[in-house]
Parts: sequence; C-alpha cells; structure tokens
Amino acid sequence: MTIEETEQEITEEFELFDDWMGKYEHLIDMGKSLAMIDEKYKTDDKIIKGCQSRVWMHSEWKDGKIIYTADSDAIITKGMVALMIRVLSNHTPDEIINAKLEFVEKIGLTQHLSPTRSNGLVSMIKQMKLDALAYKVQS
Repeated sequence: MTIEETEQEITEEFELFDDWMGKYEHLIDMGKSLAMIDEKYKTDDKIIKGCQSRVWMHSEWKDGKIIYTADSDAIITKGMVALMIRVLSNHTPDEIINAKLEFVEKIGLTQHLSPTRSNGLVSMIKQMKLDALAYKVQS
C-alpha cells in the first residue's frame, strides 16, 4: 500500500466519528496496538526532542525500506506516533522524504492538539524524515 493510500484509509476511518472524543479514543486505540519498541532502544539518544512526553523512536533499514518502532509514556502521544508509523514505516527513503502527509490536516489533528502536542507531532515527522534522509545518503 502506498503512503497516499494509507493516508486515505486513515482519513476515511476518522470520518466515521462525529466528534473529537471518538477520534481521540481511536487514536488511543491505535497507540495500544503499537508494536513495542525493543527495550534496548529506549535510551536518551532515541528520544524525540520537542515532544512534551517522552517518545522513543528507532528506525532500521531492511530490504531497501525503513522500519520504525516507537513507544511513548503518554497515551495520546503513543497514538500519534502509531499513526505516523502506520503511514511511513516500511517505505523507501524517497517515499518518506517526499510524503506530503496531508491527512494530518484532513482529519483535523493539528487543530485539536494542544500546542505542545502539535509541536511533538512535527518533531516526530521531522525525525522520521531525517532518518529517511540518512538512510538515503548511506545507500
């Protein structure tokens, strides 16, 4: 599935909810289903800077694609990182770097996050794209 197809799927999922309480619950459920990051990667150098909560993210190169794993100590933030991993993980560096991620606006996420959580989301995206750029340069 392409990044754009995943974005469309997520947009359609969020359209099923009438209010933001339902959307937050969906986000929390996504966080609960997030595959756990290996404990050995829960180190200070894996913490995403700019997040109010602690978010650890690890990326690895496998068969020309980048696989992300992550965890957070906050349930909404964990849902946000799960959402981003669902969209960007298992894609090539070029696909990740060039992803427009328009679904974030379409589902209204940036409008309904606190400024600190919104900054955290931007930091997650920035880190994922920086990792993709680093893998692209190495390959």
